[in-house]
Amino acid sequence: MVPRTTLPTLTGLLVFQPLKRRYCAECRRGPLPLLALEDGAPRCLDCADLGHLVFLPSGDTALTRRSREESTLSAVVVRFNRRKSRYERQGVLVEEAALARAEQRCLADAEARRRRRVRDARRRAAQDVLFAQAFAAEILRLFPGCPAARARAIALHASERGSGRVGRSAAGRALTEGAVTSAVVASVRHLDTPYDRLLMSGVPRHEARRRITAAVATVLRGWSEAGIGSTG
Repeated sequence: MVPRTTLPTLTGLLVFQPLKRRYCAECRRGPLPLLALEDGAPRCLDCADLGHLVFLPSGDTALTRRSREESTLSAVVVRFNRRKSRYERQGVLVEEAALARAEQRCLADAEARRRRRVRDARRRAAQDVLFAQAFAAEILRLFPGCPAARARAIALHASERGSGRVGRSAAGRALTEGAVTSAVVASVRHLDTPYDRLLMSGVPRHEARRRITAAVATVLRGWSEAGIGSTG
């Protein structure tokens, strides 16, 4: 009736998806999409007292597990894979009410996960705001002449989560002078010098950087020296 090979080691009842046309040995109905074996003879699900169960395909592990937990009666559905010479699990048969309860449990979990993701996102956003503020404050400490709006823009850009920029590095998170200065230099390079135009015109990156070194230094010197002697 079924291929002569080792059946899967599964607990509980087994139901088969036949590869050939099979008919119920009791009521003669068929061909059967699913069948149970009793004494080696095929039975339709109704004759095997499984007709009230509904089929849940494999794929959602949590839903399958909970459906079986909720169902008083259940069966594992398998089909023979000729190429691999083995039975493979296709899903389960469970009580319809049990499936509905399992779906509600999974939906409740999904909603809980969604709420947790929202809370985590809000917490990370608040952390990012505080860090960007600290980064901007450190820029202004090192470069008091840097406009406050520019310092905030540099900090936000450098510390954007997932960007891989210097503000997300270990040194950046520690607000080291080197990391903060690197962020400022990058901003000046792109916004206050012809660096980007040089790249677009085909100038190699290292040569383009060499050409704008003096311009970058001038801006940084102006921002560093501003405010010196303004108090006292």
